[in-house]
Amino acid sequence: MSENKDNTSSSSDTEQQLDRTELAEQIGETVSQNSKHLIHCLTIIGQVEGHYILPPTDKTTKYEHIMPALAAIEQDRSIEGLLIILNTVGGDVEAGLAIAELISGMKTPTVSIVLGGGHSIGVPLAVSADRSFIVPSATMTIHPVRMNGLVLGVPQTMRCFEAMQERITGFVCRNSRISPERYTRLMLNTGELVMDMGTVLDGESAVREGLIDSLGSLSDAVSCLYSLIEKGEKRYPDD
Repeated sequence: MSENKDNTSSSSDTEQQLDRTELAEQIGETVSQNSKHLIHCLTIIGQVEGHYILPPTDKTTKYEHIMPALAAIEQDRSIEGLLIILNTVGGDVEAGLAIAELISGMKTPTVSIVLGGGHSIGVPLAVSADRSFIVPSATMTIHPVRMNGLVLGVPQTMRCFEAMQERITGFVCRNSRISPERYTRLMLNTGELVMDMGTVLDGESAVREGLIDSLGSLSDAVSCLYSLIEKGEKRYPDD
């Protein structure tokens, strides 16, 4: 009897390990096991994919994977914090902004860190966490909303672009220390990018502008998340 129980337990552990490996391989998510606090690691890499499927050769983050994962993390009492690692070139505006809104509305303590790049719609994603970090070598590109393909050359199209840009600017400024005026000035800069308008900020510049909270490494981000977990209130107080 005990041998059967041992075999069942071993089989269950193996299945859980395979599930964790598959999760990490397919959608870039891992849950720490032997750590001070149980945290979930979520990666946002490549292009943020929206309603249209990008070519299989492109590295993408699919919003239909991330959004239900965030809902599950928020409900899971065993997960104490969320670490968001970003290295993204941007992508679909509505999908990226939807993910950012979900993160900003979570009671679960959240910390983001930008490695490599947090460009375009990656900016709202980076600032959506409770605390944001960036490594010195990382960069963030701030530029106006753009659209590919056929558009109607009418005033309503321009107003649609303006409304979308206002949503992004408002979100970024509510979740960081940069002012709307300064953000708009950086966004409309015409003296830096050859084929576009906008501004590229390195790690130190992003912190100096108030876009990102702190300059730091992975260990700094994890330590900050542990501190938020230990100082914060319970998400689901006992009745």
